[in-house]
Amino acid sequence: MGLDNGGTLIKAALFTLSGKEVADASRSTEIITPQSGWTERDMETLWEQNAACVQEVIARAGIKADAIAGVAVCGHGKGLYAWGKDGKPAYNGIISTDNRGWKFPETWKSEGTHALLYNRLCQQFMACQQVSLLAWLRENDRKTYDTIKWAFSVTDYIRFRLTGEAASEATNISGSGLMNVRDVRIDADILTSLGIPEVYEMIPPLCYSSDHCGIITKEAAEKTGLVKGTPVAGGMFDIDSCAIAMSVTKPEDFCTITGTWTINEFISKRPITGTKIAMNSLYAIPGFFLIEESSSTGAGNLEWVINNCFHNELPLTGKKDYAYFDNMAACVPVDSCDVYFLPFLQGSNRHPLAKASFIGLTSFHTRAHLVRSVYEGVVYSAKTHIDKLLSVREKPAAVRMAGGAANSALWVQMFADILELPIETVTGVKELGALGSAMAAAVAAGIYKDYTEAAAAMVRIASPVYPEVKMCLKYQPKYEKYTKVCDALDKVWNCFEV
Repeated sequence: MGLDNGGTLIKAALFTLSGKEVADASRSTEIITPQSGWTERDMETLWEQNAACVQEVIARAGIKADAIAGVAVCGHGKGLYAWGKDGKPAYNGIISTDNRGWKFPETWKSEGTHALLYNRLCQQFMACQQVSLLAWLRENDRKTYDTIKWAFSVTDYIRFRLTGEAASEATNISGSGLMNVRDVRIDADILTSLGIPEVYEMIPPLCYSSDHCGIITKEAAEKTGLVKGTPVAGGMFDIDSCAIAMSVTKPEDFCTITGTWTINEFISKRPITGTKIAMNSLYAIPGFFLIEESSSTGAGNLEWVINNCFHNELPLTGKKDYAYFDNMAACVPVDSCDVYFLPFLQGSNRHPLAKASFIGLTSFHTRAHLVRSVYEGVVYSAKTHIDKLLSVREKPAAVRMAGGAANSALWVQMFADILELPIETVTGVKELGALGSAMAAAVAAGIYKDYTEAAAAMVRIASPVYPEVKMCLKYQPKYEKYTKVCDALDKVWNCFEV
C-alpha cells in the first residue's frame, strides 16, 4: 500500500506485486489561509483523513488487511509539520505553497550567508522550505517555536502517526535547506549561521526511503484497519516517488511532474553546483542525487480557474474534467490566442512576489481563450525550468510525464510541442505517487532487491507522444513573448510587497 499526501489531496492505493492498481481512495483537506501568501492545514484532520483513505482502500479491495505486505508514505516536499513537546501538533501544517518566509532567502543571499554555505547545501533557499519557515516562526512566533519537538515533512509526520517512531527520510530532509547535502549529514554550524541553532535538536534521525522504519502500532491499526505489526518503509518526497514510479533509475532518464507544482528533474552521481540550477537533493536510490528545477506553477492553476470561473458549470472530479477543458481549449487555434497567463497563483519561478496575471485580454477573447492560455502558461513555466536543466546535460530521448496534467491529452501534446521532445506517460496506474511508495514498501519487505528490479516488475511505460513540427514552429515565438512579458514584470513586483 502507498499513501500520497499532496498539497491538496490525500490518496491511498493498493497494488499487486506486478504493479496492478487494485483499489484507491482520496480525500481533500481544507486549506487554511489566515493571510495572503499563507497556506496551512489542520494536522489532526490530515491524519484522520489518511486513516479514512486506508480504511476505504481495504474495503474497496475486498481483502483481509493481513494480505498487505507493507506500507509507505510519500508527500509534498518542503512545508513544515511541527510536532510539539506535549505530544500534539505544535502548529497547523504549513504547505509547500506558503510564501510567508520569503524575506529569509533574500536576506541570506544579500548578506552573503548563502554563498558561504552553498558548497555544502548544494541548493538555493526557498520561502517554503523548512529552513525559512522555522526562521519565520523563531522571529514571529517564538512561543510556538520553543514548543517544537520534531520538525517533520508531511511524509515524516504521517509515518510517525503510523509507527510512533520519529525519523527524517533522506529525500525530504535533503530538500529542506537544513542539511549538508554534499556530505549527507546535519551540521549544527549551518543552522547557527542561519540564526536557528535550536533546530538541530528538532531534526529526527536520518532514514532512507526503502528502510524498514517501524511497524503499524496498535493505535494506528485501530484507526486505519491495518494489522498491528505491518512493516512501514521510510517513504519519500512525492517527486521522488513519481520518478520511481516512472522507472527513472538512470542518469539519462528525465521527467516532469505537473501537479500543484511543476517539478522537472533527472538524477546524477554527483550534485551539480555553480550553475543556474536551484536544487540538488538526495534521490530515493542510494548513491544518486536528484537535480531539480521546480515551482508551484503547475496544474493547480487550472483547478483555481475551474473553481472560480466554472464552478456552476462543471465540478472538478477528475479525468472527465480534463477532457471537457481539453475540448474547450482545443477550439481556440494556437495562433489566434495571443493571451498570456503567468501561472503564479501560488508562487513563482521568476520573482518571490510575482502574481498570476492574464496579459493581452481584449473584448474579443472568451473563456475558452483564458483556458487555453492557462494550459500554455503552465507549460511555458515548465520550459523555463527544463531549459536550465538541459543547459548542463544532453537532451533526453524523451521526457516522462506525471501529475494531473498527464491526464489531459491536450496538455501532454502541448508539452511535446513546446519542449520539442517526445513525451512518455505511465499506463495502467492512476496514482503514481502511491505506486512509488508501494514500490518502497516492496523493497523494504525484501520482495524486490532494489528499485530497478521493482520498476521492471511494476512499471509500464506507454508509447510516446511526439511533437508536431508545425505546432513547434507556432509555439516558439509565443514562448519568446511569454518570456519578455515575465522579464518586464520582474521589474515591478516589488511594488506588491506586503
